[in-house]
Amino acid sequence: MGLSRRIFISGAALSLAGCTSKPKSARLMEPRMLNAMQFRADGIPARFGDTAPHDWSGMSPINQPIHGIDAARYQGVIDWRRARASGVSFAWLKASEGGDHVDPGFHQNARAARAAGVPVGGYHFYYFCRPAAEQARWFIKQVKRNPGDLPPVLDIEWNHTSPSCQRRPAAAKVRDEMRVFLRTLEAHYSTKPVIYTTIDFWEDNGLDQFRGYDFWLRSVAGHPSSRYADARWTFWQYSGTGVVPGVPGTVDMNAFHGSDAAWRNWLAVRRQ
Repeated sequence: MGLSRRIFISGAALSLAGCTSKPKSARLMEPRMLNAMQFRADGIPARFGDTAPHDWSGMSPINQPIHGIDAARYQGVIDWRRARASGVSFAWLKASEGGDHVDPGFHQNARAARAAGVPVGGYHFYYFCRPAAEQARWFIKQVKRNPGDLPPVLDIEWNHTSPSCQRRPAAAKVRDEMRVFLRTLEAHYSTKPVIYTTIDFWEDNGLDQFRGYDFWLRSVAGHPSSRYADARWTFWQYSGTGVVPGVPGTVDMNAFHGSDAAWRNWLAVRRQ
């Protein structure tokens, strides 16, 4: 998730998310499957690969025992049983964007993930040219409550490459809109959403002021502790160019902050 990230599909690079003011409906992409072993990289679990690896030093992703992915239509149809066997312990899938965009891959991949026993949830890509309440209602319309699913995710970051909306509201306005969106989803799903964001957005909008939410932080060039100072985090997106068995093309790779036991406890408390 994120406008600054690229994934490779049949040799071509496409941006993962692009804001739009018009509905989109399209068949799933058909990216080619890559061999993770051909893209082995230090610092990440041996069962995964990375097409553009970072030179990890100090605390690296491999130090975290629980790993997962986030994906959108660009990954096409995922073989979830193979992904689970390779060590994918969770997945968030793009479900919606703004107030009128639906990701066509969400329902198909979410159903298959559940059938394979992979905890799955949906995420919403925030659009700064629509009211927060409208976007929350749109997400709720697209993502039905499903017992056992992961909490919903608010993906909020600057839309700097959007063709239709590059607004940058003041930090106080951003935080107010976030609260509207988050509280609306919490009331509906009976669990607090997770907040995904990037380093610049975190700093620009004083997100360290938020309390009581699990943060999912993008940090592909260092451990979150070195990039976000004293930020509290639960999930770490450490690569946007990962290669995971069962997932076509490249995919975002993530880690949970904690042990196997901590992960089981988190799931027990935070699932819908």
